[in-house]
Amino acid sequence: MAKAAILETPGEGLVIGDIELADPAPHEVLIDTKACGLCHSDLHFIDGAYPHPLPCVPGHEAAGVVRAVGSEVKTVKPGDHVVSCLSAFCGHCEFCVTGRMALCLGADTRRGKGDAPRLSRGGDTVNQMLNLSALSEQMLIHENACVAIDKDMPLDRAAVIGCAVTTGAGTIFNACKVTPGETVLVVGCGGVGLATINAARIAGAGKVIAADPLPEKRELAKVLGASHTVDALADDVVKQIHEISGGGVDWGIEAVGRQASADLAVASLKRGGTAVILGMMPLDCKVGLGAMDLLGGKKLMGAIMGMNHFPVDLPRLVDFYMRGLLDLDTIIAERIPLEEVNAGFDKMREGHSARSVVVFD
Repeated sequence: MAKAAILETPGEGLVIGDIELADPAPHEVLIDTKACGLCHSDLHFIDGAYPHPLPCVPGHEAAGVVRAVGSEVKTVKPGDHVVSCLSAFCGHCEFCVTGRMALCLGADTRRGKGDAPRLSRGGDTVNQMLNLSALSEQMLIHENACVAIDKDMPLDRAAVIGCAVTTGAGTIFNACKVTPGETVLVVGCGGVGLATINAARIAGAGKVIAADPLPEKRELAKVLGASHTVDALADDVVKQIHEISGGGVDWGIEAVGRQASADLAVASLKRGGTAVILGMMPLDCKVGLGAMDLLGGKKLMGAIMGMNHFPVDLPRLVDFYMRGLLDLDTIIAERIPLEEVNAGFDKMREGHSARSVVVFD
């Protein structure tokens, strides 16, 4: 039995209640959740912008301690500190064997339709969201959805690596492979955007331009490594970015999930530049390049979860934090108990602060 935040009706917030977790199957891991960051991706489901079978437990940016493992688990053991990742990988599909694990659909990492559910309540199935359902005192997940980390790493900071930092840093290091000296624009200075800015500084980007309508977010961006900031809603924002960058940016990274911010990322590119869309866009959105953009060699791509190789990437990001390179402390705005999760998502809707992290005793 574990206390969890349950989504029963989109648009009506989360309900705190008890759920039952099954015993671990051969390749599953039972984890005592210690911290879970609140991510805008959860909000899309909570508010009903994206569909999901109900009831379900959201939450996908988490860290904890392994309590028990299935008979075939070889990657972690009880007592290990772990970070979870929503992009669980099977290890043998076309995407996995060609090194694109983040694109794996992960069918083998979920229980089959005829199997007992991992999560239930009063005998009825509670659906698992994004392979994890981390807004719960415990998680039951496939072993390929978590990785062991250094036990000296604070677990509240480790949690935000699981999504925001994996996505932002992975985009810089894996998807873009930013070369020192290149110019990077990041549109949107929430958790993912701030992590992207931080990683761009680590990668040696020449200029890192942060675009956000809120002055307090722009100030956070400076702390994380932005060399320049602009108001994303200014009438002449594209002109400002082109002037700062000397003709446009090499990488225009959208980190919010809005049509206007994607359009800004595209409009800010130099010849040969690439726009990267990270945010979960409204389902009817379309982002495109015009004929002259294409003639100028501009490109557009998605980078789901930063195109991560998380069993390798996450321990490295932990090491970056331990060595003082990665700034996770600034990204975390507050730590709250599970009972305050709806208030945490309300703050996210207001958009004025960075990451809220639910911490479990």
